[in-house]
Amino acid sequence: MPHQVAVVVLDGVVPFDLGTACQVFRAARDADRQRLYEVVVCGPGPVRSTAGFTVTPDHDLSAVDDADTVVVPGVDAGSTVTDGSLRDDVREKLLNAASRGARIVSICTGASVLAAAGLLDDRPAATHWAWGNRITRLYPRVRWNLDVLFVDDGDILTSAGVGAGVDLCLHIVRGDHGAEVANRAARRCVLPPWRDGGQAQFIERPVPHSDGTGTAPTRAWTLDRLAEPVSLEEMAEHARMSVRTFTRRFREETGTSPRQWLLRQRIAHAQLLLESTDLGVETVARRSGLGSATALRQHLQTAIGVAPTAYRRTFRQPVQSAS
Repeated sequence: MPHQVAVVVLDGVVPFDLGTACQVFRAARDADRQRLYEVVVCGPGPVRSTAGFTVTPDHDLSAVDDADTVVVPGVDAGSTVTDGSLRDDVREKLLNAASRGARIVSICTGASVLAAAGLLDDRPAATHWAWGNRITRLYPRVRWNLDVLFVDDGDILTSAGVGAGVDLCLHIVRGDHGAEVANRAARRCVLPPWRDGGQAQFIERPVPHSDGTGTAPTRAWTLDRLAEPVSLEEMAEHARMSVRTFTRRFREETGTSPRQWLLRQRIAHAQLLLESTDLGVETVARRSGLGSATALRQHLQTAIGVAPTAYRRTFRQPVQSAS
């Protein structure tokens, strides 16, 4: 019998997340092209999606009772679970499924549904980084990890936003049936076959705009000299402050130390060069002030969990050769 997957749609469902679970699991087939998962979409009734249309599931919540895996796609941040409430029938179905040993999975903000049901208390979990401040306040007992693509905690698995749901579903297929089946499913969906769950979410962290006061002018001055060896003393001197005062003011304005900030800017500049140029890794390292290809690899691996060449492949389309 195929593995039974119930995808639960709730009000404010995110269509991409819903489609991800259905598509990836339905694409997983054995060598004889037989489907390995039977996927049903269920819910309490017709629900509105975040894309402006209504989703009418083919099954009611009773489909959860027989499911081997229960998947909760993302929900709109304005839905009821963001105030800590959850429909009693949904809570009961999820708790019963977990108690009988079903695998429970969430994609993106679907983690809030699991948290509202109490399934994530004192457990690690992932969700979209952009909702981190709100969800950590709402569900403080959960050990939120907002830096990774997904968290596999055995019987409960949670993913970060949007595309990370694809990574989690393929991870589940790989764990159930091996790499060959997962890779075949990825090819069928025209997806990359693997990204490690511990890889960092690619989070946009814009540099604060200079307003002419505090340490902002020095930050702007430093950004023009990323390839040069700029010391803390030189930054303080530019700001016309003592090192101690400059460090304190800098942390107050940016939330981090001058050295940590400078390293982040150099890594960000290296990422930009990898995305937008054909420069070699050694040259990228020099131009971003990281010194060497070895240092660049170490810093990039620490910051976002990938090597420079892998980062470039992810974010840069290959140049088409002239015919």
